[in-house]
Amino acid sequence: MPFVTWAGAANCRDPCDIGAVTASRRLVLVHAHPDDETLATGGVIARYAADPDTDVTVVTCTLGEEGEVIPAELAELAPDRADQLGGYRIGELARAIEALGGPRHLYLGGVGRFRDSGMALAGDGGVRATARADLHPRAFADPAKLAEEIDILVELLTDLQPQVVVTYADDGGYGHPDHVRAHEITVAAAARVASVAKVYFVVRGRSTLDAGLAGLAAEAGMPYRMPGPGELPSVPDETITTRIDCTAQRAARIAAIRAHVTQAYLWEKEDGLVAYAMSNDVAQPLIDVEEFVLAGAPVGLSETDLFSGVESEGVGR
Repeated sequence: MPFVTWAGAANCRDPCDIGAVTASRRLVLVHAHPDDETLATGGVIARYAADPDTDVTVVTCTLGEEGEVIPAELAELAPDRADQLGGYRIGELARAIEALGGPRHLYLGGVGRFRDSGMALAGDGGVRATARADLHPRAFADPAKLAEEIDILVELLTDLQPQVVVTYADDGGYGHPDHVRAHEITVAAAARVASVAKVYFVVRGRSTLDAGLAGLAAEAGMPYRMPGPGELPSVPDETITTRIDCTAQRAARIAAIRAHVTQAYLWEKEDGLVAYAMSNDVAQPLIDVEEFVLAGAPVGLSETDLFSGVESEGVGR
């Protein structure tokens, strides 16, 4: 599939702006910031992008302007200095998308339409986030922008006609207001587009996380600090409906993480063990299975394919 970045007006409905959508299976993933697509769903993106009969589109809602900057030589990009981080992250995201197989990529409403809202720590000693009091006028999480954002996403989904849509759970994974907003607009927009048969929320199961962390803890040379109990978000195992094996996509995921140089460190051993960390230096394992909760799923559902039970069909243009 071609790599396309759409920066057109929000009300543009010309299919040429997003490229032809003719595959019989169509997947859209809605993410808040650059790097979320890689860290949360990089394996799934790469897996389905490699399937010639599956059309994959990644929608990014902001440029991540409020992120912290890891490399000292890029510190002037920070929002409290030159405030050029968002522009720099456009390039990082483009390289990550290419590493993940070159799916279609769109910015919600065009490049820079909505700004990263930033976050405050919830004060519980972990990584849970909450909204800041001082929202930027273009902040994605601004309550006054909710209806506008839903309408824009409805237009995109109407053009793309996905059967499957992926975003975060209702708490955004760890509470970030932009992740929460991405969940809100995705659920609302998907309900208005007839093609959407399944909406998934990306999560991480408690046992899966614990097993990955146990592997890291056994490594004396691991350069990041181990998280405290409950410091990294996870969900009870029994709530997970869908597990996608992304072992074959590991190299693509690693390359995509490396593309996000302002946001993530990565440590890789010759034996294949991989850890990454954000600016807080908390170790996170690269796990070969990505996990999801299917909205409205029956009790006991266990899937290994996001398109399970979906009738594939072409899209007429």
